[in-house]
Amino acid sequence: MLTPAKVLVTGASGQAGAALCQQLADDPFFELVPLKRQQLDISSPQAVSAALQEHQPSFVVNCAGITRFSDHDDVAERAFAVNCEGAATLAEACARAKVPLLHLSSDAVFDNHYASGYTELDEVAPQGVYGESFWQGEERIRASLEQHIILRVSWLFSACGNNFLTQTVNAARTEDSLEAFSDHIGCPTSARDVARVVSAIIKQISNGAQAWGTYHYCGAEIISSYDFCKEILIAASEYENFKVEKLIALLAEEDQQEDSLPGSSVLICKKVLNIFGIRQRPWRQELKSEMRALYQLYQGGTQP
Repeated sequence: MLTPAKVLVTGASGQAGAALCQQLADDPFFELVPLKRQQLDISSPQAVSAALQEHQPSFVVNCAGITRFSDHDDVAERAFAVNCEGAATLAEACARAKVPLLHLSSDAVFDNHYASGYTELDEVAPQGVYGESFWQGEERIRASLEQHIILRVSWLFSACGNNFLTQTVNAARTEDSLEAFSDHIGCPTSARDVARVVSAIIKQISNGAQAWGTYHYCGAEIISSYDFCKEILIAASEYENFKVEKLIALLAEEDQQEDSLPGSSVLICKKVLNIFGIRQRPWRQELKSEMRALYQLYQGGTQP
């Protein structure tokens, strides 16, 4: 390309958005327009239209999702406002402006019943508000905008924000014991790895690829929530000593919360490999990198 691809990133301060902004800022192929939640409310049609008109991006990436770890009292209302209505608003504005949209979605659109994992062709069955809001957002995008990429990711973690990694480390400092589910398996995925995938997809589309549609991506190697918690504590113990002495295995099938689903939330990632040539990376190495970044933030006086 003679000129950089201008990419507008929503939710630029979240874990996926922050990682993507760092990735794009370091690559001369891109011109980055990072917009935090405070700068752009994607559920506002007027604000979204104004942002697209002002910045004239060649691509929009929506990282402004409400996850199960989001710290909101009105999480159900916020989930639908952002994951569904916000996604729809972006898609409609992008359709008018003739700008492609890449939207980050979630494995939560499935019900965890397929032990072998889910492909993009498997039937969805969202459980609870979180999964339903993402699924309805996906459907609104498909109905409004042909030039879209929906990328479902699973078990996202990073040094930034509120997620399973940061929650585990913070709890280990103050609690004698921690609990995690041994009958829920999945593939942890670092935010930096997702940023790598998104960057690669945008480059190929910018150079003429017409591979619109829905894709899956997650880190390589299946693990239970219990064992992933254990791996986090092992990785973090290189940097500090914790109060926690015991890790207790729970059964999700005995828990009453809607997100505590037993079974598999593994995503099959053959399509993104076959179409874009993107291979999964092992999450264990990514975990070491994110843990190092986490303690650099702590040393800098920042509480992620």
